[in-house]
Amino acid sequence: MIEQSGASLCVTVPMLIANASSLLDAGRGCIKAAPRTGEVLFDLSAVGEADSSALTVAFAWLRTARESGITLRFSHPPASMISLAELYGVSDFLPLA
Repeated sequence: MIEQSGASLCVTVPMLIANASSLLDAGRGCIKAAPRTGEVLFDLSAVGEADSSALTVAFAWLRTARESGITLRFSHPPASMISLAELYGVSDFLPLA
């Protein structure tokens, strides 16, 4: 689901409503395990599909990171996630690497 690869965390499953809760919990665990003043990079290059729940999960991870004093960024988000973020007017709030 989420694999550590060097300094980044690679999401390896589709970011869809069916697994949103599991992804949320797994990502929060990774964020909470990171050094308090560090940076977490979620690599989304292996995410083949994403629906609107992907944004919900991403923004929840951002909230968890902020509460923990951690900087969080996303790299290689799928086109569908970017498109949805633009549609909903939240693309400026999605920190991309």
